Amino acid sequence: MEFPDETFQEIIEGKTKLLVPKKSLTDKVPPKKPAFFNPKAKLNRDFSIIAYAAFLKNFHAPKIFLEGLAGIGARGLRVANELQVDSVVINDLNPSALKMAEHSANLNKLENIEFSEKEVCRFLSKYSKKGERGSIVDIDPFGSPAAFFDCGIRATMHGGILSTAATDLQVLNGLFQDACKRKYGGIPVRTEYGNEIAIRLILGCLRSVGARLGVTTIPLFVESDMHYYRTFVKILNRPDQQNNLGYIIHCKNCGHRKISLESEHTCELCKLKANSAGPLWVGKIFDKEFIQNMLFEIPNLEIDKNCEKTLCKCLLESEMPATYFTVDEIASKMKASPPKLENAISNLQKNNFVSSVTSFNPTGFRTNANIKEIIKVFQAIQ
Repeated sequence: MEFPDETFQEIIEGKTKLLVPKKSLTDKVPPKKPAFFNPKAKLNRDFSIIAYAAFLKNFHAPKIFLEGLAGIGARGLRVANELQVDSVVINDLNPSALKMAEHSANLNKLENIEFSEKEVCRFLSKYSKKGERGSIVDIDPFGSPAAFFDCGIRATMHGGILSTAATDLQVLNGLFQDACKRKYGGIPVRTEYGNEIAIRLILGCLRSVGARLGVTTIPLFVESDMHYYRTFVKILNRPDQQNNLGYIIHCKNCGHRKISLESEHTCELCKLKANSAGPLWVGKIFDKEFIQNMLFEIPNLEIDKNCEKTLCKCLLESEMPATYFTVDEIASKMKASPPKLENAISNLQKNNFVSSVTSFNPTGFRTNANIKEIIKVFQAIQ
């Protein structure tokens, strides 16, 4: 396949040379033909590289990276070129995309890489036998990844990572509740922290699929963006004994929210009607040690400087309670102007509550105080 200069362009992302369609760099919405490449997803790929670097540092089984829906293979090529792996297998149904990926592999003089042109579940099923599974399996579809959870889990070796991305944000954020229930097995509630509910729905679905297969899924890192949600979970080939599925009970009247193992419909604070989001994952969504290891890897990598800022927030919130508040949300309840985020957090801490920033929202904070207690603290700041 020829790659004329007027149609294709070589770029560098991280430390890796990539051949990409020129229009993907200039059009507002990157075209799917001749192959899809989203330059705005560089930050997403940077986080993946950091996470995979942190994981591989302490992983002693064969280091095999499987990318099920690769497009032009940007993520897989970067893994092969920038990380210490034994082999990378890039799969996509678009032969043009694979030709571009092969060209990029040659540009980077990569020898530890293979290419596959199969439907994603057929591809992953090829690696589902013991001894042939991937240590990292990456699935980045258009829309929902839920249809690929089963084959993704089966293709991930014991102790490996399964990373999936979701772009069906309207479904996950509560615009189409029936569709969300069909795809993810749970119902969202539209709230200020809807992105966290969405990620917990994804993790809950992964947990349910894993449980059916006798597999435990442990969240290591999650990423929330305006255009996608991404989860990184460790796969352990043993039944999950923890009760990590439940509900977020949210009161739209007073704003109170809590985690519950059962669905509830009455707010414990104001006694009015409450909504239940779920069933969803109610356990931790960040592994503190893993986030620390990600931060340790940053100096060794060519990544966006914003990654470190985000990961520092993840580290702070890793031990914090589920769900977050925003200063604007509280100010609206008080009919007052919002305090500075730092002041809000420090005053909560001075009043013997735990509190931290969150990576999910620039004006968000986590705390173990309920909304009445938060308002009381905020009133003292005014």
